[in-house]
Amino acid sequence: MPVGSARETAVLTLAACEKQGAWSDGHLKHAIRAQGLDRRDAALATRLCYGVLQNRLLLDWRLGRVCSMKLDKLDIKVLCDLRVAAYQLLFLDKIPASAAVNEAVELAKRHSRSPRAAGLVNGVLRALLREEPPEVRGRDEIETLSIRYSHPRWLVEEFAALLGPEGAEALLEADNRQPPTAAQVNTLKTTPEKLAEELRAAEVDAQPHPWLPGCLLLTGTGDLERLDAFRRGEFYVQDAASRLAVAAAGVEPGSRVLDCCAAPGGKSFAAAIAMENRGELVSCDIHPHKIKLLEAGRDRLGLSVIKPTLQNAAQTQADWAEGFDTVLTDVPCSGLGIIRKKPDIRYKDTEPLKGLPKVQRGILDNCARYVRPGGVLAYSTCTLLRRENDEIVDGFLTDHPDFSLEPFDLPHLGAQPGRVTFWPHIHGTDGFFAAKLRRKG
Repeated sequence: MPVGSARETAVLTLAACEKQGAWSDGHLKHAIRAQGLDRRDAALATRLCYGVLQNRLLLDWRLGRVCSMKLDKLDIKVLCDLRVAAYQLLFLDKIPASAAVNEAVELAKRHSRSPRAAGLVNGVLRALLREEPPEVRGRDEIETLSIRYSHPRWLVEEFAALLGPEGAEALLEADNRQPPTAAQVNTLKTTPEKLAEELRAAEVDAQPHPWLPGCLLLTGTGDLERLDAFRRGEFYVQDAASRLAVAAAGVEPGSRVLDCCAAPGGKSFAAAIAMENRGELVSCDIHPHKIKLLEAGRDRLGLSVIKPTLQNAAQTQADWAEGFDTVLTDVPCSGLGIIRKKPDIRYKDTEPLKGLPKVQRGILDNCARYVRPGGVLAYSTCTLLRRENDEIVDGFLTDHPDFSLEPFDLPHLGAQPGRVTFWPHIHGTDGFFAAKLRRKG
């Protein structure tokens, strides 16, 4: 049945994320194609998968209250089956509870070797339905927020240190919302008005961004690649905050620009459009398959100024020294600003994050060599941690007295003192950091 196939796709994707460390977005797209789900079922599978990830700690807290076994002792597919069903019962109201329970039992029979799995799933879910919704309460305020909004304790502590408990709670709540898709209009091919009209004719809800010109917010898109407007290169997907990071850099037509960590290409596309497709834009990545993605995006959008190049941003290219008017460095980071789009980021191993500041600073130091006297070095991340943002910039400025912060103006936000942090709960964007550094002439 349609709902069952959508549920099975969600369960198997979540299990793969747990067992193999897969990313939910990539695995889910593959699973949807493999299952042959139509648009409606694909949307349901996506909703279930992302809903579980956004609420996993809360779901486990509720399930743990009514399950006779410890959850970490369950087969992973059975646990994911329980989580998906619990999400339906607690958060969705269009699917009857009896249907959700029955489908979960059938999936347990299909995917578990234990003859008792189906009975356990049935008993746990029916006990969950009987239980009066309890007040979420942890040992302290941090644990309560951690459970309620399904963010690991360490991450709640980080955000509370930055914003205080109330600000942290607002951010955690925003992380669990599903944002619309931000489509940046390729103004070299069309206008926002014409594009919005065309998308609505294709049954996509397209509304002007409330404060960013040339941006439309889309819902009901389904597979974007099926849209004629997308195939013709009339828009590309990029969050408003990422788009403004390019605006902060002040890229101009006819200039020579280097995008050091370009894939998947949003900043290069934004810069090329700002350049009116005049000048030169070298777009680098370390992975050959991402160079192909950059080339495909360039060709689709008609941005011939972009030159995809295989290059490690941490390794020096001697003949680029002082050769660019603007250098964009959107460095590898913890990604904690895009949890609302990639909810599984919050559950990833924290150990690799410890080495990121060293990597980020190394890239910034190296790419500073490529900025001509009087040129601009732009630094950005999609994280909210000061050690990856302000502290990197401050340390760089201390060691590079020939660079200084330069103020810039942004739509809606006005004058900024050379750096800006975007917050999901304040600006309605991804969490993002951008700084503009001018090299002395």
